[in-house]
Amino acid sequence: MTAKMPALATLVFLGVKVASFLVFCLNAYKIRLHAIEEYGRVIHEFDPWFNYRATEYLAEHGWTEFFHWFDHRSWYPLGRPVGTTIYPGMQISAVVIWKVLGWVGIDMSLNDVCVFIPCWYGVSATVLLAALTYECTRNSSAAVAAAGVMAVIPAHIMRSVGGGYDNESVAMTCMLATFYFWCRALRNDESWWIGALAGLAYIYMVAAWGGYIFVINMVAFHAGALVMLGRGSNKLFKAYTIFYLIGTWGAMKVPVVGWAPLKSLEQLGALAVLILLCMNEVVENQRRKRKMNFNEVMLLRMQVLGVAMACAAAVVAVLLPTGYFGPLSARIRGLFVKHTRTGNPLVDSVAEHQPASSQAYWQYLHVMCYIAPIGFVQILWDRNDSKYFLTAFACVAYYFSIRMMRLILLMAPVASSLGGIAIGTMIEWSVCQIFNLMPDSDEDDEDDEGEDAKPSTPSKAPDAAAGKKGRKQVSSGTPSKVAEADVGDKEPAVSAADKIQKMKASRKKAAAQLDSAWVPDDIKKLYKLYLDAKKQLDHAWGQTPVKFMRMILAAIVVIVLYGYCTEFNHYSQQMSWGMSNPSIMFKAQLRNGQNVIIDDYREAYWWLRDNTPTDARVMAWWDYGYQIAGIANRITIADGNTWNHEHIATLGKCLSSEESAAHKIVRHLADYVLVWTGGGGGDLQASG
Repeated sequence: MTAKMPALATLVFLGVKVASFLVFCLNAYKIRLHAIEEYGRVIHEFDPWFNYRATEYLAEHGWTEFFHWFDHRSWYPLGRPVGTTIYPGMQISAVVIWKVLGWVGIDMSLNDVCVFIPCWYGVSATVLLAALTYECTRNSSAAVAAAGVMAVIPAHIMRSVGGGYDNESVAMTCMLATFYFWCRALRNDESWWIGALAGLAYIYMVAAWGGYIFVINMVAFHAGALVMLGRGSNKLFKAYTIFYLIGTWGAMKVPVVGWAPLKSLEQLGALAVLILLCMNEVVENQRRKRKMNFNEVMLLRMQVLGVAMACAAAVVAVLLPTGYFGPLSARIRGLFVKHTRTGNPLVDSVAEHQPASSQAYWQYLHVMCYIAPIGFVQILWDRNDSKYFLTAFACVAYYFSIRMMRLILLMAPVASSLGGIAIGTMIEWSVCQIFNLMPDSDEDDEDDEGEDAKPSTPSKAPDAAAGKKGRKQVSSGTPSKVAEADVGDKEPAVSAADKIQKMKASRKKAAAQLDSAWVPDDIKKLYKLYLDAKKQLDHAWGQTPVKFMRMILAAIVVIVLYGYCTEFNHYSQQMSWGMSNPSIMFKAQLRNGQNVIIDDYREAYWWLRDNTPTDARVMAWWDYGYQIAGIANRITIADGNTWNHEHIATLGKCLSSEESAAHKIVRHLADYVLVWTGGGGGDLQASG
C-alpha cells in the first residue's frame, strides 16, 4: 500500500460525507412537504390559526401597534392583551422573511410563508444538530449521520410539518443554535466570546417559545456540573457570564417574560450558577496569586461559600415576604408531581401532558431507542466539556419526556445526535477495515522496539514520531482514532509528534509508578501479564487472517446498518404522511371508491364569515376559538389560550346543560352557537 492511498481514500470518504449531508438536508425539506402536496397551502390545527392571525396583524399594523394590541374579539366580554401575552418570535420571523422575499422579487403571500416556515426551519434545525454533534465529538462522520437521523425522526417531524405553523417548529432551531454556540464557546481558552452568540440565540429562543426555560436551565446545569466535577475554568466563567448577561437582558425585553428571569423560581437557578462561577473564579485567582496548597484552597472555598450563603439568605429574607418570587407554573409542577395534582384541570385533561409510554418512544424514535444508547456509552469515553453537555442533555431530556409526552420533542435532537455518533463511528470503522486502510501492526512493533533500543537524537525524534503517528492513526480500528485520520477532524493546535510523545510519556509514567516500592508484587505481575497480552493482540491484529475476519465483520456491520437505516427512513416517511393530515380537513372515500377531501370545517367558517354580522358572537368549545377568529373573523367566547378557567367552565356548563337552562346563560354571551353534527365523537361531540 502506497503512502498516498490513505490520503486519497480519506478525500473520497470526505466527498461522500459532503454529498450525504446535502442529500439529508434535501430529505429534511421534502419529508415536510407531504401536507402541502396533498392538501395545498393550508394552515393546520388550532393554535397555528391564532399564530397566523397575529402574523397578519403584525404585517398590517406594524411593530408598535402589535405590542400594544388588545384583542376585543376574543374571550368576550373580557378580551385579551395579545401583545403582552404572546411569544412573538415566530410572527416576527415570518414577517421578516415575507418582506425580504418581496424585496428580492419573489412573490409569495404571507399565508404561504407561514405554511412553509416549518419546512425551512426543519432544515436549519438539521444543520445545527449536525454542527452540535461535530462540536461535541470532533467527528464529521458522526455529524453527518446525526443530520440524516434528525432530518426524518418522527419526534421532530410531528412539530415541523408544512402548514403546522406553531412555535415549536421555530423554537427547535433556536434551541439548537443556543446549544451549539454554547459548546463552541468552550472549545478552547480563546473561544469564550462565542458565549455572546449563544446569548443572542437564546434571546431568539425566548421570543419564540415558552420552552426557553428548559434552555436556560440546561446551559446552567451544564456549567454548574462542570464546576462540581472540577472542570471549572476561566473560559467557562467568561463564556457563561457573557451568555447569561446578554441572554437575560434580551429575555427581559420580551413583554410576556418581563422580569421573570430575576423573579421566577424556574429561572433563578441560572442566576445561582452565575454566582457559583464567580465564587469559583475568586478562589482560583487567590490560589494562583498566593500559590495556596490544597487545604488552604478548601478553607478559602468554605469561607467564600459561607459569605455567599449568608448574603443570599439575607436577600431572600427581605424579598420573600413582599411576594417578589413568583410560583412555579402548573406545567412545571406537572414535571415533578403527578398530573392529577397540578391544580390546572385543563393541563391535566390534555393527552399530550400525560406521562409518555414505551409505545410513544418507539412511535416517535423507532430504532433510535436502541441505537442512541450505544452513542451515549461512546461519549462516556475521552470526555471533554462539550461531551459532558451532550451527556447532561440526554439525561435531562429523557427525564422530562417521561413526565410529559409532549416533551418527547426534546428527545429528537439528542437521540439523533447519539444515534449519529453510533452510526457514524461504526461506518467509519467499517470503511477502514473493508478497504484495508491500515499498515501492518508488526511494522509498528518493530519501530517501537527499535526506538526503545536506540534513543533518538533531538533533531530526529519529532520526525520519527510523526511518521509513526501517521501510520498508527489510520491503523487503529477504534472509532476515536479513525476519526483523527479525517482531514476535517484534526486539531490544529496539537501535532502528531506532540500526541505520540504525550502517549509515550504517559506510558513511562505509569511504568515508573508501577516499579515504585509501595506497589504490591501481585499488581506488578498482573500489569506485566496485561502488557504481554496486549502486545500479542496488537501483533495478531495486523496478521492476514485477522485482517480478513475484520473485513468480513465490517461488511456485516455495514449490511446491518443499511437495513436498520433503510427501515428507519421508510418508517419515518410513513409516519410523516400520517402526521401531515390537518385536523381542519381530511380525506375520505366514496362508495364508488373515489377519494375526496372533506372540507366541512372551513366551509362552515366561511359561511359564518359571509352570512353573519361582523360583530356576531359565536360560542363553541374552546378548541375552536382560534379557527373561528382566524377564518370566520368573528367574536369568540374562549380559545386555546386557556388563561381563564372560570370562563371555560361557564362555557362547558352552557354546552352540557339542558337546552332551556343553557339558553338562559347563552343569550347573554353569544348570538350563535357552533354545533358539529355527525362524526365519530371526541371533541366534535363536545362542541355540540
